[in-house]
Amino acid sequence: MYKTVKHHKQSTCTTKRKQKHEQNHGAMANERSAGEERGAADSVVWREEAGKFETPDGEAFLQYRLVVQPRASSGGGGASPAAMDMVHTYVPGSKRGQGLAARLCDAAFAHARRHGMRVIPTCSYISDTYLPRNPAWNDLVYKADEPKHSSTSSSM
Repeated sequence: MYKTVKHHKQSTCTTKRKQKHEQNHGAMANERSAGEERGAADSVVWREEAGKFETPDGEAFLQYRLVVQPRASSGGGGASPAAMDMVHTYVPGSKRGQGLAARLCDAAFAHARRHGMRVIPTCSYISDTYLPRNPAWNDLVYKADEPKHSSTSSSM
C-alpha cells in the first residue's frame, strides 16, 4: 500500500502519485526551457525573391503573392503593391505545436503594415486560426467591398 501525504489546503495524495507528479512537472519545465531556447534561436527570414517568410532552415514557411494596383500618376506605367495574398502556411509535423506558424504570420503581417499593404488571408490557417487569435491585425485584412487589383508573382 501507499503512504498518504498531506499537502497544503488539506488535499491528500499518495507518496507514489506525488513523486510521479513532481517528475512530470520537472520534465515539463525542462521541455519549456528547451522550447524557449529554440524559440529565441529561431527567427523568421524574409525571402523576397521567393515570396516567402520562412524559418532559417527553410522547412516552415508562409508563401504569399503580391497584388498590385496601377499607379495613379499622370505618366502611367509602373505599379505599387496594394496587398499581400497569403496563400499557404506550412510547418512540418516534427515542428508543429511550437508556435512557428504564428511567428511566420506575425512577421508577414508586420511586413504588410510597414509597407502600407492590405492582407488577403487565402490560407485557411490564417483566416480560421491566426486572425481570430490575433484580432489586432484585422485592420489590415482586405474587405470584399474594396476595389480589386491584378495579381503578380513579384515580391516586395
